[in-house]
Amino acid sequence: MPGTDQTPDNALISLQGVSRDYRVGAETVRALRDVSVNIDPAEFIAIVGPSGSGKSTCMHILGCLQTPSRGSYRFGGADVHAMGPAELAQVRNARVGFVFQSFNLLPRLSALQNVELPLTYSPHPRDMRRDMATRALAATGMADRQHHLPGELSGGQMQRVAIARALVNNPDVVLADEPTGALDTQTGEEIMRLFATLNEAGSTVVLVTHEEQVAQHARRRLTFRDGMLIADSAAS
Repeated sequence: MPGTDQTPDNALISLQGVSRDYRVGAETVRALRDVSVNIDPAEFIAIVGPSGSGKSTCMHILGCLQTPSRGSYRFGGADVHAMGPAELAQVRNARVGFVFQSFNLLPRLSALQNVELPLTYSPHPRDMRRDMATRALAATGMADRQHHLPGELSGGQMQRVAIARALVNNPDVVLADEPTGALDTQTGEEIMRLFATLNEAGSTVVLVTHEEQVAQHARRRLTFRDGMLIADSAAS
């Protein structure tokens, strides 16, 4: 089985023997089976595999959207299983940036206001929140579109805004689930080059994809099949 049964001191994320089961009627579906993997800061990882392989379930566990049925998950050295709902919400809001295939932008808010949303309940004063959102948009090449509504933006521009929103809290890790799935090939390549640039600047990026050309941008590849991690290798 690829992976490791130890947690290095420098690991940002560590899954050890993680399984996830679902009940579908009288049947138990094993979405993940005994997955062990460590992720260090500033890695760029692609999680790949066919539909139903467990890659999205793994992503949901990494993002604290779901909890393992068995096994251990440590985030920044902290035991995620021991966290209560408030602590998990804090991790999701402040330490994880999410990017999805659908952009999930509020149509009546400007790009700047959408990016500022994760800061709504932060202790930062309003001017600082606005400055953080402006800098996140600049980092994704959208500074000149910050006052545009989503309906005035292209698909690629909306995804850039969604990435800026994921970055605004300076999270420990950015999790992207099929981030190019709603984009044409050229625009998808532009978004992947943006992820690569962010990674080179120090961001930890983990993405799920079924597209080979997207996975090639990552530096490491985790391959899933039938709920199992079957390969952990440097990306070709």
